[in-house]
Amino acid sequence: MIPKSASEALRPEKVPQPPKRSRKARSQVVIFLNFMMTVVVLVALAAAGAVYYAMHEYEKPGPLEANKNFIVRSGAGIQEIANGLERNDIITDSRVFRFVSEAYLDDDTLKAGEYEIKAHASMQEIMQLLKSGKSILYSVSLPEGLTVKQMFRKLADDPVLVGELPTELPPEGSLKPDTYKFMRGTQRNEIIEQMIAAQKAVVEQIWSKRDPDLPISTIEEFVTLASIVEKETGRADERPRVASVFINRLEKGMRLQSDPTIIYGIFGGEGKPADRAILKSDLDKDTPYNTYVIKGLPPTPIANPGRAALEAVANPSRTPELYFVADGTGGHVFAETLDEHNANVRRWRKLEAEKAAEAAKAAAEAAPAVEAQ
Repeated sequence: MIPKSASEALRPEKVPQPPKRSRKARSQVVIFLNFMMTVVVLVALAAAGAVYYAMHEYEKPGPLEANKNFIVRSGAGIQEIANGLERNDIITDSRVFRFVSEAYLDDDTLKAGEYEIKAHASMQEIMQLLKSGKSILYSVSLPEGLTVKQMFRKLADDPVLVGELPTELPPEGSLKPDTYKFMRGTQRNEIIEQMIAAQKAVVEQIWSKRDPDLPISTIEEFVTLASIVEKETGRADERPRVASVFINRLEKGMRLQSDPTIIYGIFGGEGKPADRAILKSDLDKDTPYNTYVIKGLPPTPIANPGRAALEAVANPSRTPELYFVADGTGGHVFAETLDEHNANVRRWRKLEAEKAAEAAKAAAEAAPAVEAQ
């Protein structure tokens, strides 16, 4: 090493120059690629942020303060549904709901119907509910023994069903009495079609397992007799016995003498007014349905029978009884001979007279006393 003087030691050393950038590094292509890489990174970060935000919004509790019903109309697309949810303050951002739901749904869809959205339900929970199709179900009950016209009237009065009823009534006895569940917006005609198909299925099933010795040759006669049994008694334990009485009468060539057939012959499917009693003169009215006048079965059913009445006729009790009359308690008393039956009728009339007298006495006692002038 060569010794340096003090002045040389204090002199700063020459710093080496940085290396020159290569031509390759200075090219426009490299600059553009660097720019694009930066843009891609920024876009990726923005996209990740957007996805994070969207998923956070999608999964967090919603703004709804109380349960609310929401209707998805048939044929509505996801954009219309999302806009409707936001407009009803059920979600906060329709765009988030739409885009995230589309990713979740893949090939599935949101189903039409009326849904109960729970308070603070998240967008994800709402999407799952609409995807499931578990909408609010309403019901209409059509009990056994109603005529077609009476069933149509109940369907027409239902405020949730929509659409017109068929202008042509289906045949009497062709509608299945039952409770039918449906979504808001269901067409009335759809319920009618269900009823017809259901009644056809149950009638054919029971008819196929009938007693082979029945004095009934057609499925139409089977439904007709079942409709008479349906109208004669509402008690399940009596139906096979009432059916037995009518079967016995048919086998002996006796008239059925059923009061409900008189009523149908006079009033048809409209039904008897509640305040109209059966008059003695009605027994002799010449209608195709008056089984006090005609022999055998009337030309059509007089109501829509339920399964129990159909089964009672298909496999009735085997008794020798030919008569029955009300016993005053909601049931009937049965008899094999006319003398027994007449005694039962006298007993029933006595009970009815006693009830009428008690009702008149109660009414008189409840009436306010007239003040003396």
